[in-house]
Amino acid sequence: MSETIAKQKAELRQRMRGELKRLSPAVRLAGSGQVCSRLQAQPIWREARSVLLFAPLPDEVDVAPLFKLALVAGKKLALPRFEHRGQSYVASRVVNPTEDLRPGRFGISEPAETCAGVPLNELDFLVVPGVAFTLDGRRLGRGKAFYDRLLASARGITCGVAFDEQIVDAIPTEPHDIRLDLILTPSLWHRTGWRAVWK
Repeated sequence: MSETIAKQKAELRQRMRGELKRLSPAVRLAGSGQVCSRLQAQPIWREARSVLLFAPLPDEVDVAPLFKLALVAGKKLALPRFEHRGQSYVASRVVNPTEDLRPGRFGISEPAETCAGVPLNELDFLVVPGVAFTLDGRRLGRGKAFYDRLLASARGITCGVAFDEQIVDAIPTEPHDIRLDLILTPSLWHRTGWRAVWK
């Protein structure tokens, strides 16, 4: 990574942290509910047989209510789990969120090691967190490139979820940065159009 891009990304992360800190708990709660409701209304969610969700950090959109909704709808539910051997994330199946999730290496809830793995190329729909997003599908992560490596092996539709305040005009990117197919916020459901993934 060039020093210039690294600096630009660090500055944008700092700015986004400031934006997110200004969101009140009530705004976070309402925004998270709107994101979950908006996603459930989409045919692509309803038709997906296998989905990857994530256990949210405190400053991220709370998509945890979708865990149960996915299972009740008969979907195969997977969450990322950090694999120490490969120093990377893999997808692991979750059947019972209350029993299957454990605190992970970075303080993020993740499936226990006993949970079965799910091949990334078998997932129909992947919901992805981030620090910032653009409407052409660019994503700023937390700086470790873990999600970029995970998404590089995925074949399903990818959807970034965020609060409206996390949508920016531009994000400095590098060759390994993976672009997303959809961006979802409390007020927005947007197809980025960067690749032809719909009929």
